[in-house]
Amino acid sequence: MSMDAVFRALADPTRRQLLDSLHIRNGQTLNALCAEMDMTRQAVTKHLAILEEANLVTTIRKGREKEHYLNPVPINEIADRWIGKFERGRLNALGDLKKRLERED
Repeated sequence: MSMDAVFRALADPTRRQLLDSLHIRNGQTLNALCAEMDMTRQAVTKHLAILEEANLVTTIRKGREKEHYLNPVPINEIADRWIGKFERGRLNALGDLKKRLERED
């Protein structure tokens, strides 16, 4: 798994939406994901293939269907490499300040 593949997979908003859906309810079938995405089965399948290639989604076959599961390890590796070195504490403080200021608007 290359970090480039993970960044490419995360660059697409539809794929991020699929990951969010799996974060909320892990172990969804293709049919369940299609119903949430309001997309054709073929389109969702293509996005899932890219996510699987980047190791962001894993599958387990249950009978005739596959259940899809979020694999957060590649995202954690990105956080460790690209965020951790930029002093996570300061970034968290700035993020909290941003959220408070946005609520005041």
